[in-house]
Amino acid sequence: MQQSREAGKRGMRVVTFTGVAALVLAGLHFVLSTLNDRRTKSNGSRIRRKKISDLRGLNIQIYLSASQIHKQVDKIILRSTETYDLIASIPIDKMIRKREDVYRVISAYRDRREEVAPEVQRFIDCLIKDFERNGVALNSDKRKEFDNLRSKIDDLSLLFIKNLTLDDSFLQFGESELRGLPPQFIKSLDVVENGKLKITLRSHHISPILEHCKVGSTRKCVAVAHGTRCGKANTAILEKLVRLRKKMAQLLGYSCFADYIVEPRMARTSTRVLEFLEDISCHLTEMAMRELNVLKDLKKNEEGDFPFGAEDLRYYMKRAEEKMIDAELQTAKFLFPVDMVLSGVLKTFQELLHLEFEEVLDVDTWHDAVRLFAVMDPSSNELMGYFFLDMFSREGKYSQTCVVAVQDGSMSSGGINQTPVALLISQFPKQEDDSPVLLQFSEVLNFFHEFGHVLQHICNRATFSRFSGLRMEVDFLEIPSQMLEKWCYESICMKQISGYDQDTVKPSKEEWCCSLRRRRDLFLGLKVKEEVLFCIVDQIIHSSEEIDIEKLLKHLHPKVLLGIPLLEGTNPAACFPRFAIGYEATCYSHLWSEVVAADIYASKFQEDIMNQRAGLQFRNKVLSPGGSRDPMLIIQEYLGREPSIQAFIMSKTMSSPWQ
Repeated sequence: MQQSREAGKRGMRVVTFTGVAALVLAGLHFVLSTLNDRRTKSNGSRIRRKKISDLRGLNIQIYLSASQIHKQVDKIILRSTETYDLIASIPIDKMIRKREDVYRVISAYRDRREEVAPEVQRFIDCLIKDFERNGVALNSDKRKEFDNLRSKIDDLSLLFIKNLTLDDSFLQFGESELRGLPPQFIKSLDVVENGKLKITLRSHHISPILEHCKVGSTRKCVAVAHGTRCGKANTAILEKLVRLRKKMAQLLGYSCFADYIVEPRMARTSTRVLEFLEDISCHLTEMAMRELNVLKDLKKNEEGDFPFGAEDLRYYMKRAEEKMIDAELQTAKFLFPVDMVLSGVLKTFQELLHLEFEEVLDVDTWHDAVRLFAVMDPSSNELMGYFFLDMFSREGKYSQTCVVAVQDGSMSSGGINQTPVALLISQFPKQEDDSPVLLQFSEVLNFFHEFGHVLQHICNRATFSRFSGLRMEVDFLEIPSQMLEKWCYESICMKQISGYDQDTVKPSKEEWCCSLRRRRDLFLGLKVKEEVLFCIVDQIIHSSEEIDIEKLLKHLHPKVLLGIPLLEGTNPAACFPRFAIGYEATCYSHLWSEVVAADIYASKFQEDIMNQRAGLQFRNKVLSPGGSRDPMLIIQEYLGREPSIQAFIMSKTMSSPWQ
């Protein structure tokens, strides 16, 4: 059972990136987990609950044996094969005397230019493009070469990650060299034979040292060691990956791998991505320089006239945050009881997006703590969908916070609409006694973000399953959640999700929200420039001729980061997993989504945070189409213009304390 659960976890990690196979694996983990959780329920008498299958529109099964799961998987594979065989059997015209593959049949249908609905046309175009991007249109020799290249790329990507995962190198320091770190951190460290303390190069050791250690030489030693992990091996792997990716893209007719990857996304071309990144970096230079001068002054006051290095950034950012922001936030200790947070989230978004959330009580789920909600359109009384909330941590539960599309919204061949169903998994601390479960603000913010994905799934009204759920371009996928999480920083919402510690002074909710926004945006100029640096490197290595990655980083680091040199001997690209797998040539996506989200928020909601007209339009024009329309056109029509970086820049520079 444990091995099956681990296999399921691996499936869950890729559910957003792959198709049927990933969904099957995710479902496998989901069902096995529910079986395990079911055994934890009391064996005593229980009130009879409604079955999931008795609810209108819910076609999911949560109690299946391992053999039943295998049978369901076989059925899915068989149904898929039968569908492709049926399509491939359709003659292109009367002259065809032999079976053509699915791609050629669909291509021929497209070329006939028959008038079809826009979503149907987009489905056909996307399907053909998927075939072509996977090498189906190549001749047999080139297709073999393409498949061979892709296999090598997969193997090398996994080897890159494996090297980082298996790296067990560590450093040794005396306690005096770790001055400034919390006592509990020091106590948690292993003592090696010579009496020194062992520091691994894992994030749970690296982050505290770079943020809290007062000894500059220790910070530098740790930063250098962290930046040289797997240096030679992974540098060679990454350089080979870049060459193979380019060769694969050129087989398909693209000039470079970056253009191949970016083409189906909002940016469309690598050139546009680079222009976007350079534009952001340029607009933030003045702000980032002021921030850097503040940090340099802090270092001079604490350490004297030593040069400011990359190893100093996080430490002095933390010192400044403690001095400037934490003092404001400590004037009141806000409490976030989980029930208040959930109630506030539901109230905020049902009002904003003109929805109605109703809890389905006494329903038989896979664990007593799991809750189910129906989502209705109050105007039409239409059932829009359901979502499960599995909020509290427990043994054996999937350990990440995420949203899973349990049932896609789509229309069957018989014209029947399938109801979308989402599952939000979070890891809130479980309740030990009758006292309320209290959340940190970071947990509240994360819940707002993930609930945005729930709304994205439920409000999607695409006809084809291909465009439903969360299957959309990665630089579009995060826009709604990044936009909706901004309500977390607004006093009107803060009043609904929080209370006060009775023993502290009570500032207004607006004052506290302002402090939270200042903390969020503190040193944002420098932070964004760090992100831009890696995004630019990602685009250059995947769009240029063969290039020395170490030299590129050594050149760009001081250019982007205002003169701060790359730490000598390091090559961060060799230990940056996103270059290897999952984000190759798309590292820019998070920043792109954040910029567009800021533009939508500033244009439609900043002056009227609960603007129901704009909220309903957002639901109907942005969330409803899902992937059934070009995402750039969706945003352009909602804004009435091209998206701009100005709102993002303005919001950050205005909140900077060093204007």
